Amino acid sequence: MTLPSPDTPLYSHPLPEIEQWLRLQGCTQDEKQLHYWYLNKDSWEAEIYLDTDQIVVVYIEAGNEGQDIQRAFKYSLTRQDIEKAIFFGP
Repeated sequence: MTLPSPDTPLYSHPLPEIEQWLRLQGCTQDEKQLHYWYLNKDSWEAEIYLDTDQIVVVYIEAGNEGQDIQRAFKYSLTRQDIEKAIFFGP
């Protein structure tokens, strides 16, 4: 399966392609709640939630005082923009 060009809005990607993209970024899918994904990097970790109109990211204990940081990105953004926003960390 080949992904569309990086400048394609995420809403133009079929769900299997979004799932493939998340796997390529190192994410693992929750076995019971398939719309939840997890990402562990060396210096941070995140939970990713595929909502109906946006992708939501929660960076675990990434705030100044150890609180979680949550961000949401509309599917109308390009895959490249979302990738830069999510996978470079909190």
